[in-house]
Amino acid sequence: MLKDITLGQYYPVKSFVHDLDPRVKIILTIAFIVAVFLGSSLWAMIPITAFILLSAKAANLPVKLLLKGIKPLRIILIFTFLLNLFFSAGETVLLQVWKIRVTQEGLMLAIRFSMRLVFLVTGASLLTLTTQPVVLTDGLERLMSPLARIGFPAHELAMMMSIALRFIPTLLEEADKIMKAQMARGADFESGNLLQRARAMVPLLVPLFVSAFRRAGDLAMAMEARCYHGGEGRTRLRVLKITHKDYVACAAVAALIVICVIIG
Repeated sequence: MLKDITLGQYYPVKSFVHDLDPRVKIILTIAFIVAVFLGSSLWAMIPITAFILLSAKAANLPVKLLLKGIKPLRIILIFTFLLNLFFSAGETVLLQVWKIRVTQEGLMLAIRFSMRLVFLVTGASLLTLTTQPVVLTDGLERLMSPLARIGFPAHELAMMMSIALRFIPTLLEEADKIMKAQMARGADFESGNLLQRARAMVPLLVPLFVSAFRRAGDLAMAMEARCYHGGEGRTRLRVLKITHKDYVACAAVAALIVICVIIG
């Protein structure tokens, strides 16, 4: 399950989406999230799904890689679907067993909320899979740079977010190694109900937190040894520039928002 988490991982290929400016990709990701919430009907799910598939094609990303990131959230998806299915008000009753009833409105709401969660995860995965952490840091810092005039720590916040994203694959790999080592010593993480399996994960968390703090200490020492003192006077290897590809991507997302507003 740990290997199924794609958030924070970078997929190194040459593509149209990879070449986009990171600032544009961040803004378009936010706009995509707005489009997902603007689409209040099931018909709006069709253009959003088509947009995700076309974006994956333009990014040369396997669709299985995006679906792989949804797998760890299957419990949350099932819980969200059932919660909206059985506890949403509605008039058109499809099925009723004792006091539990399923309505058409509840079914539509359950599908819509579950699909929104899937769209949000895939949209965030598209951003991280097509953008290197260092480039993503530069984009975040440039977007938040106007706030630095009022004392907002734009560079420090962007650096923290970048380090957090960079450490997600590292911590997942470390957790996988610890889990395999404990399974070799007789630990059982697969059998039992949900509560028992969650309780079995507790011995995994202690060495994982110890390893995370050790890596954080090593990183801090390495940054101090290289005389890191924030963004003041810092130069960049890559100069961010807006190209015609960015305008094409903005037009595509704008068209998606318009379609979602029209469909409703």
